[in-house]
Amino acid sequence: MTTETPKPAKKKVKRVVPEGRVSVTAGYNNTIVTISDPEGSVLSWCSSGTAGFKGLRKATPYAAQMASEAAVNNAKSYGIERVHVIVKGVGPGREQAIRGLHLAGLNILSIVDRTPVPHNGCRSKRPRKI
Repeated sequence: MTTETPKPAKKKVKRVVPEGRVSVTAGYNNTIVTISDPEGSVLSWCSSGTAGFKGLRKATPYAAQMASEAAVNNAKSYGIERVHVIVKGVGPGREQAIRGLHLAGLNILSIVDRTPVPHNGCRSKRPRKI
């Protein structure tokens, strides 16, 4: 019986991403912050719910700030320093999430608003018969 020596495990190479993108989706009930590299691969994310807020407190600007700071702290291991911010939605946490990114130590290069706007929108409901 021969005993084989176990092969040493390959070391995982840690990616270094100095510049990335931050997508802030601000809804009426929650705010989601996603940090990705320039190609779009997600490095970290956090929402007001995963930051520990429940119910009506998820929809507050303070919860959005805490979520963005938590997402940045998770992405710091990748060496991220500079970001382009993309904002979607009309929720209460829009501006405060961007302030949270700045307070967490990120250098914000640009802010783009990509909130979807309906051009004419959906067909309206029929008139009510009384």
